[in-house]
Amino acid sequence: MSNKPVIGFIGVGMMGHGMAKNIRTKGYELWFLDQRPMRTLLEIGAKSAANPKDMAEKCDIIHICLQNSGQVEKVVKGSDGIIAGARPGLIVIDTSTSDPSSTLLLAQEMEAAGATLIDASLGRTPKEAEEGTLDAMVAGDDEVFEHVKPVIECWAGRVIRVGAVGNGHKMKLLMNFIGMSYGALYAEAVVLGAKIGISPQAIRDVITGSRMDSGFFGTFMKYVVERDRDAHKFMISYAAKDLRYVNNMAADSKVTSIMASAAVQYYTHAEAIGHGNDFVPMLSDLVGKLNGVDMEEEVRKGAR
Repeated sequence: MSNKPVIGFIGVGMMGHGMAKNIRTKGYELWFLDQRPMRTLLEIGAKSAANPKDMAEKCDIIHICLQNSGQVEKVVKGSDGIIAGARPGLIVIDTSTSDPSSTLLLAQEMEAAGATLIDASLGRTPKEAEEGTLDAMVAGDDEVFEHVKPVIECWAGRVIRVGAVGNGHKMKLLMNFIGMSYGALYAEAVVLGAKIGISPQAIRDVITGSRMDSGFFGTFMKYVVERDRDAHKFMISYAAKDLRYVNNMAADSKVTSIMASAAVQYYTHAEAIGHGNDFVPMLSDLVGKLNGVDMEEEVRKGAR
């Protein structure tokens, strides 16, 4: 019989699926929970839990990988939630992009139930999740970290300690603040370029390889120029939510947040007109429409 801990995983979507798969293929018993059956996990020997309470009763370490703090709070505190089935020694790893104030309250409630919450926010994309090479920004008790580190290393190529519980989610919000602000900046820049006669292709050619180049710029412009919808699969609704959390975090800290307050506006507008499920680089099309520019046509013109 294996002496490895039994692992649970709640939320096997674009990121969670690859993470859960890698945990299972590294030899851990795995229970998962999602809104839909996940045949690919069942086929490799994972088992489906009835609800979070059922999972807590079966597992030693539970991952949560959901869209927002409201969803995390529901699976932790609901009538059939994790706390309802928690036993002393249970560890929960929240890999969602959550509101840190909610994370800290959940950590206290779980401690009262004899369980421990740590946060391990994610960097990189679903591609790296499938490959098991995500970045993990892990926060929480040192002893607990050492216990769960071998499990995290199943799905992370880089594990970075960022301090006390809650700091993982704070760091992820700072990272997404930078990234989503770049998204808004790139969208506005390519539209302005089109208006003044500079093609999206020319912008990509000039920036690529320069000091302003980045992986984010590359995937953003892969959509803009090549119209590859899958180049950067991060939904606008997620970006808007993360930037709202950033602004809340700044307000709680009494920090002036002019950039964060500005960046969220384009994403909020996109949500308001029904484009929340579009991916972030598609923001360029919406900013184009605000300014009377058809970005797809601008790309065709730039190719002539």
